Amino acid sequence: QLQLVESGGGLVQPGGSLTLSCAASGLIPNYYGIGWFRQAPGKEREGVSCIRISGGDTNYADSVKGRFTISRDNAKNTVYLQMNSLKSEDTGIYYCARSDPLYQVRTGTCRNLGDYWGQGTQVTVSS
Repeated sequence: QLQLVESGGGLVQPGGSLTLSCAASGLIPNYYGIGWFRQAPGKEREGVSCIRISGGDTNYADSVKGRFTISRDNAKNTVYLQMNSLKSEDTGIYYCARSDPLYQVRTGTCRNLGDYWGQGTQVTVSS
């Protein structure tokens, strides 16, 4: 069973940057996708970005395109989310989770598979 652990959240001013890490407890299979999902207070959880472990194809929500970058380090079994030019609306709990790579290819959006989730890390963007 794969365990995912997020880190890197915190408090940052608008316009600032943070890098989130999602460390897996073991080798992430090549046929997996890993995504970042966030939940703001009073809002539904949304897909932010996802990456196919095999091939490295990436997708982003429109709200973060050009500001966030997802990447993977297969040797470290870790997926990262580099977040730049942060806005107050980026505030929320960020989770990494197993995502659906086929859905990603078909639709260009991210969907979690509901089986493997991290515990979440809080990101607060505020002056």
